[in-house]
Amino acid sequence: MSASPAAKATVSIEYAKSGRSSCKGCSATIAKGALRLGASARDPRGYDSTKWYHVACFPVSSHPLGPVEEVEGFDSIKDDDREELRELEKVAHSSPVENACSVSGLPATPAPNISAYWMSILSNNNKRDQTAVSPLEVPSPKKAKVLPKAEVAEKGSVSVEYAKSARSTCKTCNASITKGALRIGVSAHDPRGFDSTKWYHVACFPTSSHPLGPVEKLKGFESIKDDDREELRELEKSSPGNKTVGTAIPFSPSDIKKTYKDATLPTHWKAFDTVIFREQDDGLHASAKIAAFDFDGCLAKTSVKIIGADKWSLQHKSIPDKLQSLYNDGYKLVIFTNESNIERWKNKRQQAVDSKVGRLDNFIECVKVPIQVFIACGTGKGKGTPDDLFRKPNSGMWWLMAEHFNSGIAIDMDQSFYVGDAAGRENDHSDADIEFKCQRTGFRSI
Repeated sequence: MSASPAAKATVSIEYAKSGRSSCKGCSATIAKGALRLGASARDPRGYDSTKWYHVACFPVSSHPLGPVEEVEGFDSIKDDDREELRELEKVAHSSPVENACSVSGLPATPAPNISAYWMSILSNNNKRDQTAVSPLEVPSPKKAKVLPKAEVAEKGSVSVEYAKSARSTCKTCNASITKGALRIGVSAHDPRGFDSTKWYHVACFPTSSHPLGPVEKLKGFESIKDDDREELRELEKSSPGNKTVGTAIPFSPSDIKKTYKDATLPTHWKAFDTVIFREQDDGLHASAKIAAFDFDGCLAKTSVKIIGADKWSLQHKSIPDKLQSLYNDGYKLVIFTNESNIERWKNKRQQAVDSKVGRLDNFIECVKVPIQVFIACGTGKGKGTPDDLFRKPNSGMWWLMAEHFNSGIAIDMDQSFYVGDAAGRENDHSDADIEFKCQRTGFRSI
């Protein structure tokens, strides 16, 4: 039997020439100038191709490194980067975890970012390498226990410092962290046998999964400037883990109503404060894994100029199958959507309610998967109008779901994701979704 293409791959090392390549291990962008490892092989279709990886993501089990001095490009990199490769080589030769992965068939590299995968599906432009591990094939938690000390990665220690170079990339927004910029790191023990650090811009740090307080005890806090210390204190105050949203919005089941102001709701819909939510259907189970989505412009094509329960269509034909796959993989599906017309249309509020909830009911009937839904009816901050705490990018809807409508199950943010269309790009109507995802809830990057 002939050797597989992976076995014949040629390994090389270099500094990324641009920021266009993506790591085949974690799916994040490899920043320009960052050290990257490439595995080049002959594609069965007749041409040579190279898969690029961050050094920490390189699959040493399938692409042996030693001796690293013979890796193409080794002589052209800096001394400290050479040492990093030598450490990786040692791990490749000694790590029992790596050996366990090879024997058991479990992926030796980090699972692909499921949010990035979903976005590629929704855009109908899936250019991911088909040999990569599908996010829907990630081992279940029970199977994952064969990897010793895998749980240590969830207990990372947090530190703060000024970036020593421009080679690190923010794990939330995928942008390069400039040299000298304040950055926050989460260090943890990698299952492959070495310690690794994930770096973030301060504004992008996922405080929900990595609580900050008290910031005075963070490693490196004493070495940063006073104004930067204040920035961290502000971030600590806004952390969802500090319950600032919950403190501002007292919740009581007795406050749940069958109507929204003067509008009647269908029997399976209820209202709390300025939120309308769909009661839990049969088959919708609480979960530590949340697959959350915006509705308009993301899951469905709609128009603010046209109303009606049937005035919508699927954003992409693949959506029902993909939602079903996520549901089968143990995710709880949740929709967080803004609809300020319900608040603004005082004389046509019933019409606005019927249109919105009707579209969502019909969508769920179409995809045939149980989904939890939260609609923020309030308006954004304006003249004489306070900012509604439930309206995205504010995290009130997320807080309501996580604290009161998930059966008390803590959410694993590393396995959860959110997809929306409002990312603040040139033609986007706002940046509400990217702000909601990155800064208010701590979801992983899409």
